[in-house]
Amino acid sequence: MDARSIGANITALRKKHGLTQLALAERLGVTDKAVSRWENGQGYPDISFFPRLADIFGVTIDSLMRGDKKGIAIAGNIVLDIVKNITEFPTPGMLTHITKTEPYAVGGCVSNVSIDLRRMDPSIPVTVYGRVGIDEYGRFIISVLQREGINTDKIVFSKERPTSYSDVMSMPSGERTFFHERGANAEFCPEDIDAGKLWCDIFHIGYLLLLDVFDMPDKEYGTKMARFLNTIQRAGIKTSIDMVSDVSMRYGEIVIPALKYADYVIINEIECATAWNLEPRHPDGTLNEENIILAMQKCIDAGVGERVIVHAKERAYIMNTKKECTSVNSLNIPKESIKGSVGAGDAFCAGCLYALYNGYSDREILEFASMSAACNLFGADSISGMRSKNEILQLAQKYERL
Repeated sequence: MDARSIGANITALRKKHGLTQLALAERLGVTDKAVSRWENGQGYPDISFFPRLADIFGVTIDSLMRGDKKGIAIAGNIVLDIVKNITEFPTPGMLTHITKTEPYAVGGCVSNVSIDLRRMDPSIPVTVYGRVGIDEYGRFIISVLQREGINTDKIVFSKERPTSYSDVMSMPSGERTFFHERGANAEFCPEDIDAGKLWCDIFHIGYLLLLDVFDMPDKEYGTKMARFLNTIQRAGIKTSIDMVSDVSMRYGEIVIPALKYADYVIINEIECATAWNLEPRHPDGTLNEENIILAMQKCIDAGVGERVIVHAKERAYIMNTKKECTSVNSLNIPKESIKGSVGAGDAFCAGCLYALYNGYSDREILEFASMSAACNLFGADSISGMRSKNEILQLAQKYERL
């Protein structure tokens, strides 16, 4: 049981029935301070109180514990990562040695974020949307997702294109370079998702700039993605987007139209700044915080509904619609403990979605997301480092922040 979530449910139900904390306490035979502690997530009622609370509120015990939450949907890129360890990245025309080829690993927004969410908290219903080919790669990805308890019923099979894959060149430093085959992702389209039948509280889609059909222009909305997100919002569902650091530099053309219909934007410093033709870093490589904050403000001005969240290697930022900005340094993980960084951005994204789903404050969102990203560094692939929520929180006790 999650004390914070149960507390939020008790608060909502108490207010719905017009009860004060004192009135509820008197009906239960406890103090109003006890009710206040429950509602603040500082503990939850003894199990014997749940039937009485359910009776007072006219709900089932299960809904009292879980609330009316419907879960999170993750849509977009589904990729197989083929990780190859190399000694160094070669200059053009030169050769480098592959020292090891790792076993197949799932990758892309859909697999990484959905699996990370389920490992954080197996009680969250997670459904995925995307396309794969009718091939070995697609079957492998679906089997991995199903083993994690993720609903794969909405994945569409492409008859024309293979499952998307990336050749990932990994160097001893942990830096990685990706060579990507778009495959079935290039066919994934709004028609693959019945917005009227979506059953979720948050709908997250990534990555913009790598979803060919969604990235197409639309005369009224700017892009098909923007039109699609508007449809999702009108269904009463919160929308969330992510994008990819792409060399095509089409951020303004493709990303900005979607901002108006996104409640949450979760991106890195390069993507955020580049969308507005700003430099995210100074010539010496340090973060250009002034430009990052300016870019976030521009995102809010472009219509983002609730929050813009930006993550960098050393620091993360969050801005609300009042343009109030909060930032948190990353955890200081020793280099010798880092096995890889692929998927760290998706792990951060999953941490944000989990925190948003559970009503965390802005600072708590960043703290939890940065710890989630740190977990990822302990695994060689994009998902093996992820841990449960409680284990993630323990990292703050073990490692200081930069």
